Amino acid sequence: MILKISKFIALAVLAIVLPLMLCAFKQKNMANDMTVVRLETTLGNIDIKLYNETPGHKENFINNVKDGAYDGVLFHRVINEFMVQTGDPSSKTATKGQMLGSSDHGEEIPAEFVYPKLFHKRGAIAAARTGDNVNPEKKSSGSQFYIVTGKKYNEQELIQMEKSIQNRQKQSIFQDLCSENRYEIFRLRKERNSAGLTELQEKLIKQTEDTVKSNLFHFTPEQKKEYTENGGTPFLDGSYTVYGEVISGMEVVDSLQTVKTDSNDRPIEDVKIIKAIIL
Repeated sequence: MILKISKFIALAVLAIVLPLMLCAFKQKNMANDMTVVRLETTLGNIDIKLYNETPGHKENFINNVKDGAYDGVLFHRVINEFMVQTGDPSSKTATKGQMLGSSDHGEEIPAEFVYPKLFHKRGAIAAARTGDNVNPEKKSSGSQFYIVTGKKYNEQELIQMEKSIQNRQKQSIFQDLCSENRYEIFRLRKERNSAGLTELQEKLIKQTEDTVKSNLFHFTPEQKKEYTENGGTPFLDGSYTVYGEVISGMEVVDSLQTVKTDSNDRPIEDVKIIKAIIL
């Protein structure tokens, strides 16, 4: 009888513990799940890791690799101490000196800002996109991306940059509020009501300050450490989706960023991705 009870208790415990063990194992595997893509270029191999935190961009990149979208494309825009850009499908058949960067493979992708966790550190992979004037939602290109090379910044430079970004942040909010109140502004101007315009302006400025107060841009300690010790392009943070990073072959990227380029930042001698493969 005691033996039967012991077996029953053991089975009951196993029934509780086993699902928990399986769940923990699954979570561990998900955490360790890493997609690595190798870009075989004419200058050497570049291995990049795609982030799980940006699933839309990760899936799109994988599909592009499977479609062969990156096989044969050129690095069409190269700027030393800034970034190297590729992914324009028209570059596969481009003639010497042809201006590139306007074509795409697939559709635009909704932005996935995981900020401040994912930022423009040296080696970051980020999506190219069209400008805010035609793309206010900051949707990403379906295929074009860039690898950050950047440069190192001192603490004072980061403070100045932080203030500049904060000012742009406030201006953007203020402009949105002005747009929302445009009919009231038009009425006051039509009536030549200077006092009313001043009162409304002060009201919108206060609303701007209240709105930005809880979400004012600041570089994190991790960002400051990365930008001062290794470099990057901090002025792009929050404007372009970062969805991966170089884990091997950064020396190839460094070699690429120093090649001679024309007036459109295209390398004089073509540098291309021969083939992209998922490892």
